Amino acid sequence: MRTNSRPAADHRLIFLLNVAQRRLQRFLATRAPSSVTAAQAGLLFVLGRNDGALMGEAGAALDLGMPGISGLAERMVEAELIERRADPADGRAARLWLTPSGRRALARAKVNAAELNARLAEGFSDAEIAIVARWLTSFQEKFPKGEDA
Repeated sequence: MRTNSRPAADHRLIFLLNVAQRRLQRFLATRAPSSVTAAQAGLLFVLGRNDGALMGEAGAALDLGMPGISGLAERMVEAELIERRADPADGRAARLWLTPSGRRALARAKVNAAELNARLAEGFSDAEIAIVARWLTSFQEKFPKGEDA
C-alpha cells in the first residue's frame, strides 16, 4: 500500500480520469434515446429515496447549484418524469415529486446502473473496488464545492 502523498509519475491520474470520464459519457450517450440522461437518473435516484425533496436538497444531493437543479428539473418536468409543486409550508420553495413515468424510468435506471456498475467493476476484487470508491469519494474533501483553485 502506498503511504507517501505523491503518486508514481507514470500513473498520469489527471489524464486517466479525463479519458475515463469522456469514454463513460460517450458510452452513456449511445444508449437508447428513450433512456434518461445520467443527470436525470441521478435526480430520479434522489427522489426515489426522498420523494418530495426541496429543490435545494435535491441539488445538494447531486452537487448542483440552484441554476443547475432548476434547469434539470425543468427538463424533467417537460419530459413528465417529475412534478414541481410549491412547498405547503413556504410557497416560495418548490418540492420535486416523481410521476408514474418517473417511477418507471427510475426502475429502468436502477437496472441500467447495476449493469454498468458490474461492467465497471469487472476484473477487480471487492477490496480493489472499495479502494477506488474511497479514492473517488475523497475528491469531495480535497476539492470542496465552490473552491476556486
